[in-house]
Amino acid sequence: MTASPKSRRRVLVSVAGVAVASLGIGVVAGSRISSPEDAAAKTAAPKASQITVPVAKKALSSKVVGRGDASFDGAVNIRVETSGIKTAPIVTGKVPAVGSTLTEGKALLEITGRPVIGLAGVLPMYRTLSPGSKGPDVLQLEQTLDRLGLDPGEVDDEYDLDTSAAVERLYEDAGYDAPVADEQFTQAVDQAKKQVDAAKKQLRQAQSQLKAAKDAKAKDTSVQQGSVDDAEENLADAQEAQNEAEFKAGTPLPVSEVVYVKTLPRRVDDVKVERGGTVNGVVMSASGASLVVTVKVDAETAQRLKAGMAATLDLGDSVSVAGKVRRVTKNGNQYDVVVAPNALTASQLALLRDANVRVTIPIKSTSGKVLAVPVAALSSGSDGASRVEVLRNGKVELIPVTVGLTADGFAQVTPKGDAKLSEGDQVVVGR
Repeated sequence: MTASPKSRRRVLVSVAGVAVASLGIGVVAGSRISSPEDAAAKTAAPKASQITVPVAKKALSSKVVGRGDASFDGAVNIRVETSGIKTAPIVTGKVPAVGSTLTEGKALLEITGRPVIGLAGVLPMYRTLSPGSKGPDVLQLEQTLDRLGLDPGEVDDEYDLDTSAAVERLYEDAGYDAPVADEQFTQAVDQAKKQVDAAKKQLRQAQSQLKAAKDAKAKDTSVQQGSVDDAEENLADAQEAQNEAEFKAGTPLPVSEVVYVKTLPRRVDDVKVERGGTVNGVVMSASGASLVVTVKVDAETAQRLKAGMAATLDLGDSVSVAGKVRRVTKNGNQYDVVVAPNALTASQLALLRDANVRVTIPIKSTSGKVLAVPVAALSSGSDGASRVEVLRNGKVELIPVTVGLTADGFAQVTPKGDAKLSEGDQVVVGR
């Protein structure tokens, strides 16, 4: 049986439709299938490019910044040598209050009715000083008396009558009677005066006998003259002995009545004794009268710091005060940088007391604005010289530079020779 023309047309249209659909599926599938090379090309990282920043013109300042605790400077324990006191060392007065100030030349304490006068010095008071004493402790005493304007005469290591007179003035200024010499020395003076009086009487008698012989027109007065000569010699010896006795009986400085402290004035931190109690060892502890801030730094930082450098103390609440580095001392594996404020108002003192504050110590600074680049822009050539890479018109140029001050991540640079480097030039800091 033969198909009709209409049926043949339907079959042809169906076959064509299937072919077109198959072609579309093939095109879509082909577009989603790629080779390994094509896949790698599509996922590869983009081509490297330079990261640049502009050259800046700015002032640089190198500084040390740290935090430190405020405290009163240099606490010390104060001891009184009581071995020279013949009775029990009872505290009878002048007991200081915590927070009070110890002043040089004034009584720090009173023991058995006698003052303990504070003086500034490094050698401790280890013996009673009196006329005839010699040594470095005498030199320290005379230097102190001279500094206080008490005129000890020639400043040397010998305790003489000028020193005694200056010690008397020291006690007078402190409001006390000067100490007296031991009884044996005062008795020696009394005995020497009697010897002088006896020698004077002997001389008067010898002179009277010589006069009588001369008045009687005696042919030989040698015996009477010899008696006068002997009496004059005896009187000179007696007067010299009196002078020596009076020298030894000059004003002494008892070991129990002076305490040397490295520096004064100081603030009383703690008192170990009370009125009516017995002194035994440390009587009080005291620190510097001024507040300081101590910042701990490592050895490398400590090498950059020294006494006298300016500093700024940030007290908070937008309050800052100027100060100076007082000293840098080693403390174990670290260093203590002690910074003292130049001056404090009452409100600033209240803010600083027992506070932890930020301290800034400038080390170096440039003279005005200079060309500066990030430290990351610097590199070294084969000869070790410093250089920067400058991106100009899509090309990198190596510019040799001299490096100056480095601070806050920036370095001062100066182009060498004919090389050119200007503010705004783009330097490479990475890729």
